[in-house]
Amino acid sequence: MTSPRINAVIYALLAALFYGFSIPFSKPLLQTLSPVLLASLLYMGAGLGVWILRGFRRPQSMAPVTSNERTAMIGMVILDVLAPILLLIGLATSPAASASLLNNFEIVATTLLAMTLFKEQVHPQIRWAIGIMTLSSVLLSVDDWSSLHFSIGSLFIIGATLTWGLENNLTRQLSHRDPLQIVVIKGLGSGLTSLGLAAVLGWGTPSLWSIILALCLGFVAYGLSIALYVRAQRDLGASKTSAYYAVAPFVGMVLGWILFDDALALSFWIALGLMILGTLLLIRHELKS
Repeated sequence: MTSPRINAVIYALLAALFYGFSIPFSKPLLQTLSPVLLASLLYMGAGLGVWILRGFRRPQSMAPVTSNERTAMIGMVILDVLAPILLLIGLATSPAASASLLNNFEIVATTLLAMTLFKEQVHPQIRWAIGIMTLSSVLLSVDDWSSLHFSIGSLFIIGATLTWGLENNLTRQLSHRDPLQIVVIKGLGSGLTSLGLAAVLGWGTPSLWSIILALCLGFVAYGLSIALYVRAQRDLGASKTSAYYAVAPFVGMVLGWILFDDALALSFWIALGLMILGTLLLIRHELKS
């Protein structure tokens, strides 16, 4: 791989590491913050933190925003309002380890949408990988195999991954721009919109400490992660960046298991094996390309 590609892979892996913190550390915050308010604070933390970070850099000249880019930005903000709310609603009733692993369905969604809507070329090996990961996600979603009853929490999480999959592809249209600028737009646009929703729907019982923690978590898990993800997309494309980003749920899964000591069914361990296999297929393909 050429040097810019190697750098892009490093950016994608760091983005995955930082995002992996989001689910296990968000779960306890849901005890005092409503899902909508927590989603708002996470994105506000991302937007404000990166806005401050940008202030220490030399200003960069940017080309005027085109109409297509403006449409992508609006869609990106709307989807970033919806996705974390769906995720946090699902997380409230799901084990953190299972929720983290199920969050890997975002890769499947991103790749399928990249293929169908944005006409990205996807290698057959990646198609095999997303098929295996889809099977893993089904195993994680079923509560009762005797009646094929799907967990409500898992369905909300899958809805979030589908929403973020579309958002990832819209963000790809903006990847040539300053990644920090994109994070500020995402963070402040989505955060302020979610804050308005939280004011209408209810705040929960927030403490000052939980608000500060949510803002800090948002800066690391969303702000720095998104900036690195967008930068990686510039050289790798949406589907390939998501392949490396696949390690994020494993970070979250391990942390969730350590922090909450959730009892995990046999189906979880089978799903984990399938998810690891699918992830290895994705990464192996990228290392060869």
